[in-house]
Amino acid sequence: MSDAETIAPLPHRHLLTLRLDVDAAEAVRIGRTPSGTRVIAPVNGGSFNGDRLAGSVLPNGADWVMHRADGAMLIDVRLVLKAEDGPMIYMSYQGRFIGQPDAIARLARGEALSASDYSLAMVAKFECGDERYAWLNDVIAVGTGIQSGFDPIYTIYQIG
Repeated sequence: MSDAETIAPLPHRHLLTLRLDVDAAEAVRIGRTPSGTRVIAPVNGGSFNGDRLAGSVLPNGADWVMHRADGAMLIDVRLVLKAEDGPMIYMSYQGRFIGQPDAIARLARGEALSASDYSLAMVAKFECGDERYAWLNDVIAVGTGIQSGFDPIYTIYQIG
């Protein structure tokens, strides 16, 4: 029996779909650093919805983007989500956007890309002090995204 036959498939369920409004025009360009080229792009808002939670993204988040020399874009996003019933939820996620150089250049101009032009994946964590959403504190979540100009849409899954 092989390892693949003895290991159960990865259990997962849809947690939420996240839509962000990223303000690329107001991005702060830190410039080239030893790690790559740093850009900080504000998130002006957005929305999220799933079976167990839904609401809005507050306009105080940002993406601390790092453009590596090999063309990959590393994302490091921190957001405050406001659930429809009031509680605040801190969400952070890290990931990467990989595409051919021409796709990265088109994205930098704000053009819409075909899903076949790139790969966008992330891992997320949550923090919430409200007992109704305390279960989020133990969630391990992964997601994949599509890019619509500068505004990403993520489908995020709870693992386990």
